Amino acid sequence: MSLIALDASGPRAGLVLMDQDGAVRQRWSAPLKPGLIETLPLLLQEAAAGREISDIAVCVGPGSFTGLRTSIALAQGFAAGCQAVLWGISAAAAYGQALPGLARPLWVAIRARRGRLFLLREDEAVAFADADVPLPQSPVAIAGDQAQWLAAMLAAKGANVMLTDARLVDAAWVGRAALAQKRAGQAPGAALPLYVDPPEAKLPAAGLRPAPV
Repeated sequence: MSLIALDASGPRAGLVLMDQDGAVRQRWSAPLKPGLIETLPLLLQEAAAGREISDIAVCVGPGSFTGLRTSIALAQGFAAGCQAVLWGISAAAAYGQALPGLARPLWVAIRARRGRLFLLREDEAVAFADADVPLPQSPVAIAGDQAQWLAAMLAAKGANVMLTDARLVDAAWVGRAALAQKRAGQAPGAALPLYVDPPEAKLPAAGLRPAPV
């Protein structure tokens, strides 16, 4: 019985085939664009070929809008097709697997867009303007693609920070987070994109046009 884990929350998509003890048997990767929606199904087929897949784990973000929607939709369909258990794993839970045994809280900094940051801390994800990121009230460890920037900024303001080397989500961390939850007897989290900011698209002021007759 094997587990397949996917992550497409960052600049590249990653996929791993794992044993139930968390050992990685094989890895694949692909650029988010162009062509992720054409490439990722082929990688899934290759990973599952001739194997009994009991679990599918997918990172639900926050992260790349397109990457998350593509990888989650494929994981949902693939899990349904092979009757595997589907685990939705947050980026925060994945980073937690990368840095076990930390003696201080973990803050994960992910770039949302220019001038705006997603900050994952204490089981919540909040968006801040760069200038509004709060100071920690106790020593913290920093991870994520903006870890170096955030650690330097907080340290310059007198915060006690530890910069980690965990920058981008590894699909193996996603799989190990699912296995940890499975061993703990937890129910699988929903495989739905984790959106921190509300959608920027707005309905027209005059409302939607009536359906064609």
